[in-house]
Amino acid sequence: GKHRIVIPCLGHFKEEYEKVSKLYMNNKIRTTRYTLWNFLPRNLFEQFHRVANLYFLFLAILNWVPLVEAFQKEITMLPLVGVLTIIAVKDGLEDYSRYKMDKQINNLVTKVYSR
Repeated sequence: GKHRIVIPCLGHFKEEYEKVSKLYMNNKIRTTRYTLWNFLPRNLFEQFHRVANLYFLFLAILNWVPLVEAFQKEITMLPLVGVLTIIAVKDGLEDYSRYKMDKQINNLVTKVYSR
């Protein structure tokens, strides 16, 4: 039949354990949406799925056309930039709290019971 090999993560087996453990998935919990590298593009992508944000973006772009310009170009962008910034900060803080909770759960000490 099949045999199962268990390599302890102790002492002189540590190198072998690290080499073998790279071949398998870990069991860490990750509930965060973002990383440091994908926060800005992914957050903007999610925010522009909202119709209101697309509407304000359309108005800001339309105001850059000289024939249609109603206000100063920079003033039209302020509501959009303000809303996007506030929502990005809120999403970042929520994701950071999820990261801290995941870290706390992943570092819990567990007991393994054997017959």
